[in-house]
Amino acid sequence: MEESKMKKVIGSVLTVAMVAGMMTGCGSAGGSTDTKTSADNSASDDQVVIDVFQNKNEISDALQAAIDTYEEENPSVKINLETVGGSDYASSLKAKMLGNDPVEIFTLGGPDDIASYQDYLEPLTDQEWVSHVTAGGVDNVSVDDEVYGLPLAIEGYGLIYNKKIFEAAGIDASTLTTYDAIDKAFADLQDQIDEGKLADEFPVLEAVEEYAAKESWIVGLHTNNVALSQEFKSATNAFNSKSVEYTYGDQLKDLIDLETKYTTSKDDLSLLNSVDYSTQVGGGLAIERVAVVQQGNWISSEVANVSEDVLDNLGILPIPLKGVVEDSIAVGVSNYWCVNSKSSDAEKKAAKDFLNWLYQSDEGKQIVVNDLGFIPAFDNYDDVTISDPLSAEVMRYVDAGKTIPWVFSGQPSGWDSKVAANIQNYLAGNMTWDEVIAQNIADWESMREQ
Repeated sequence: MEESKMKKVIGSVLTVAMVAGMMTGCGSAGGSTDTKTSADNSASDDQVVIDVFQNKNEISDALQAAIDTYEEENPSVKINLETVGGSDYASSLKAKMLGNDPVEIFTLGGPDDIASYQDYLEPLTDQEWVSHVTAGGVDNVSVDDEVYGLPLAIEGYGLIYNKKIFEAAGIDASTLTTYDAIDKAFADLQDQIDEGKLADEFPVLEAVEEYAAKESWIVGLHTNNVALSQEFKSATNAFNSKSVEYTYGDQLKDLIDLETKYTTSKDDLSLLNSVDYSTQVGGGLAIERVAVVQQGNWISSEVANVSEDVLDNLGILPIPLKGVVEDSIAVGVSNYWCVNSKSSDAEKKAAKDFLNWLYQSDEGKQIVVNDLGFIPAFDNYDDVTISDPLSAEVMRYVDAGKTIPWVFSGQPSGWDSKVAANIQNYLAGNMTWDEVIAQNIADWESMREQ
């Protein structure tokens, strides 16, 4: 899309959807990897040392490179970066903040996380970047007119597909705008794969899709959100609700059935409970072993590390809620950068200065878009071109107004893991769908009472 339109359309989608962030998930790609990417933790006596703790494995290298650049330009600051991906991030952050290893900069999701960490949040209302946040971009991290988080990025997820495979199978992806059309196309593609019709061009292609049911953030956050987004409409509404009705629980079952019946494990769905992010993306989509995965634009770096050609041929299909909203993808603010209020004044200043440099300097803006691969939630990036093909796909849906909000940051903290476990039991044949829904409802209510 034209860069002059970027701030208009991003502002529009954030205003309408009141999108929310997340603590784990899009951005927790790669499972529970724990990495420290700082080359040297030592610092001179005259340096201010700050620690950055975040959950997006896929940006770890690029973020470390940005930190290296900043340190060269600001020798009085030493920045240590640590990354913990997957569902382990929440517990790791809690241990750090409550223990003897607090950090200066960390990532949180929306209202539930903000409420949980309120005592550790430095107000950022007076920061330079606040005036440039697109409409709605900090609604979910604002309390009593104070802003407590910098929006990491706008991200979107749906059914990411390989255009070349679909074209080779004679499937026009532009017509796949309904649940039934997608289901029919997937069935057709699976038949062609099983009959060996695509084997010459795609010799390792095994199935249409791979569903990473092992990852609680994929199941309990992203898939589940497709139904809950229509029930709650915003993370704030979810946060304020003492109960969940699962108004669209039957449609959620339809979506899960769609995403699992054309997989390599279609004859034994329990096997999907062992499929993780790396198997799904790096060992699946990126090597053309499968043609479709439920993921978002954050996977670009993972795919590119395996094959730039595959990345260049990826598009995004809708993630359909049958009979409700079928031609849309989920779009929201992925996470928010927060600053520890209990750090020293010098540490807090250094943390704020680094975030301002990263998101507001000319050099930082290029890093945010081109190296980190982010869609910025700011209105002053008109001179920066989005080159990542999946980010461009997200913007195509935003431009068309075909988005659903992220509401999962308003869920009770940890509820996603319970939801994922229940759905995993459904896939394994240990729970009926009615039992899954009933247990999810009971878990929400009990956790809200705590």
